Amino acid sequence: MKRKTKLTAVSAFHYFRLVYRSILFVLVLIAYIIYRSNNGTAILETLEEMPVVLSFTCVLFIIEMILRFFPSRLESPGSQKQFARNYIKSGETNIAIQDNNGTVIVLLIWIGFNAVIGALYMTGVFDDGIMLLISCAYSVCDMICILFFCPFQTWLLKNKCCSTCRIYNWDYAMMFTPLFFVQKPYTWGLLGLSIALLIRWEITFYLHPERFSEQTNDYLRCKNCTEKLCTHKKQLTTLWEHIAEYTAKKTKLLQK
Repeated sequence: MKRKTKLTAVSAFHYFRLVYRSILFVLVLIAYIIYRSNNGTAILETLEEMPVVLSFTCVLFIIEMILRFFPSRLESPGSQKQFARNYIKSGETNIAIQDNNGTVIVLLIWIGFNAVIGALYMTGVFDDGIMLLISCAYSVCDMICILFFCPFQTWLLKNKCCSTCRIYNWDYAMMFTPLFFVQKPYTWGLLGLSIALLIRWEITFYLHPERFSEQTNDYLRCKNCTEKLCTHKKQLTTLWEHIAEYTAKKTKLLQK
């Protein structure tokens, strides 16, 4: 019998973020439904009347992004490989970035998809509340991609895992893209900081590509992983398989 791997501190932090981002999305959704039902004050103006809630949420995301600028043991190796202290020379000199070409495809798809959303906003189909909801939904999807299933990894980038992901630190910029259309200082502040994080990531990649390659950086190899998300994903897959088998057996018994 295989011994189950305990949840690592890095993975536990991912789940924590999934929970509070999901709660945030639900709260914003409820607020938006109430706003639309009452046809009253715009949702952002309503939120601005609760400065404690708005400030707390913005500060939370700002802290998350600022922490990404520095080494941290609670962050995924995927975002930490950019730092010099996490570069463990493997002895290899052949820098291979498997998913580097796929980044252009991801970028074009993301720009195109959000351009459609932006066009709907500009024509009045979407309002500020919808753009805020989309941004909150993106934040939840970000954690789902890390913890359960990532379409970018599976269909486009083909990277081994999050640790070797070429676009890991694009997440906040992608998350806050819809806020470009919401002309508020705090929304543009979040977007601006996320873009700064992305630019820092890209500059580091072009200056030190050896840090981003599993061939040249031992830090990205399985033996040095502090996340172990692949193990947890396999455990979840096994659990769903057991549930499916149990359901199938019960269904057969009921059909007799």
